[in-house]
Amino acid sequence: MTWAKRILRVNLTELTTTIEPLNMAWANDYLGGRGLGTKYLLEGMDPKADAMSPENPLIFATGPLTGTMCSTSGRFAVVTKGPLTNMVAASNSGGKFGAELKFAGYDLLIVEGRASTPVYLLILDDTVKIMPAEQYWGTSVWHTEEDIKSVHNDPQIKVASIGVAGEQGVKYACIVNDLHRAAGRSGVGAVMGSKNLKAVAVRGTHGVSVENPKEFMAVVKSSHQLLADDAGRKSLTDYGTSAMVDTLNAFGGLPTKNFQEVSFAGTEKINPQAMVTPNENGHTNLVTNKACFGCTIGCGRIAHIDKNHFSIKERSQYWHASGGLEYETIFAFGPMLCIDDIDALTFASFLMNEHGMDPISFGVTLAAAMELYELGLISKDETDGVELRFGNAEALTIMAEKTGLHEGFGKMLGLGSKLMCEHYGRPELSMSVKGQEFAGYDSRSLQGMGLGYATGNRGACHLRHDTFTEDMEDQTGQGKAQPCKDSQDRIAMIDSTGLCLFTSGAWANSVWSEQVSVACGPEWTSEKLLETGERIWNLERLFNVQAGLRKEDDTLPARMLNTPAPAGIAKGKVAQLDIMLPEYYAARGWSTEGKPTTDTLSRLGIDASMLG
Repeated sequence: MTWAKRILRVNLTELTTTIEPLNMAWANDYLGGRGLGTKYLLEGMDPKADAMSPENPLIFATGPLTGTMCSTSGRFAVVTKGPLTNMVAASNSGGKFGAELKFAGYDLLIVEGRASTPVYLLILDDTVKIMPAEQYWGTSVWHTEEDIKSVHNDPQIKVASIGVAGEQGVKYACIVNDLHRAAGRSGVGAVMGSKNLKAVAVRGTHGVSVENPKEFMAVVKSSHQLLADDAGRKSLTDYGTSAMVDTLNAFGGLPTKNFQEVSFAGTEKINPQAMVTPNENGHTNLVTNKACFGCTIGCGRIAHIDKNHFSIKERSQYWHASGGLEYETIFAFGPMLCIDDIDALTFASFLMNEHGMDPISFGVTLAAAMELYELGLISKDETDGVELRFGNAEALTIMAEKTGLHEGFGKMLGLGSKLMCEHYGRPELSMSVKGQEFAGYDSRSLQGMGLGYATGNRGACHLRHDTFTEDMEDQTGQGKAQPCKDSQDRIAMIDSTGLCLFTSGAWANSVWSEQVSVACGPEWTSEKLLETGERIWNLERLFNVQAGLRKEDDTLPARMLNTPAPAGIAKGKVAQLDIMLPEYYAARGWSTEGKPTTDTLSRLGIDASMLG
């Protein structure tokens, strides 16, 4: 019953809005969020269509548990074809926007077409308006959100918007909601910009109902307690995700200097302890932690920058607290660029939020540019006079702003590392898969992570599989295929519930089943949920195959395959993808060319004729 059982469809070409019933047969097969959004995407477009064309829908998808009293129930997905990879993109976000969309009475918002001039959507329960947004075009996420709330005299309106990066088609532009939460990867913000859609503002008053409130509350109470008692939850509350900095550095799996090295000497200046240690001016980086809607973890960081720091000394508009550093931001701006200035990292992170960009893709792209610069393939004239050398903190802050504003060399960085490195004749320096940049894990020391990168449906991504335990115990490719496949299915299911992946360590599959069952019906057993995850993964793969995916795309950069790790526990090893990939295809029930077979699709209830 926790489905709202309605979708809102907006056609920006025709300037129409319609409320339609949710396809419950699809909901029963794909649950919600990432899964249901992908089903609507595949049924609503030709996967070969250009990601930036009006034919590409932009889908905001909540899950059946979004907006409920389950812990971490603020999640939603943005599903579309991504311009960074030209494949399916399902980017997850927290904050409060997703719950508000559900409170307004919608499981999905599907945006089609392209407006002739900039617009934003105003959703007030059943009242939906397409509003002019010329006054916001060219402005930041921060300005847009605050002004929309002011204009409508309602501070409780929740806003998801893009900055100039999204307007100008930066390949990894994101959609920012609640000022510093984001649907961050794969360029969903660029798709939003291609539609001339600046923002979606929503206010909902319907609430969410469950079938059996008393039983639901008992299950929720039990799951809350499991989370409260979990050591992993406590680490996330205390340190956020940044605890991984020291763990991976000691292990020899912390990507450094565009993956030329696997550890970084400056971690003590940017790790969790550095965030709470006053500097020479008595300034402390971390202000507090923060939670998304309904969250009992609170992994988010709120930080501020020393007013004496070069990045903001003359810029008082940044003398405020905002979203602070998480592990992936630290990795991408710190070790990857050999920078140990925590305030420079924080300022660049502020710019990612303000202008709407994925910090992972930006940092990894800048690292590739620095390597190209030091090889003499990019000149100082091209970089607007900036020395793009590893360790240059000022270069990080300048290029973050130039890319966010789509100016100067920032336009080249906005292409992403794959296209940029191809432009300079050195494609092997792009640390990416299918066009999407690596997250902060070296796939020579974490072999299963490398397999997950290579087979990821949205390119290299650390949030689509979990082989961390297996990788820490064994640095070979042996036995990684099945755990990779199983965790991909499980996470696809979790991403479709409307709850957060960070609960997964505390909750067994039976806990997920209990929560979904009391909300949606008793048929949602653990087995059905995991099969749903497998169905979602195969549907995403099917979309990609139709979009042009080949077996050759399931690979890793040459540096991972041919250059042994220079140090750490995996010293002398390369990524053993040749061992893992055939085993993975077999575990999936796919052909040796990496295509889902008719038997596998039929078992999962997917129309095999879509294989072509």
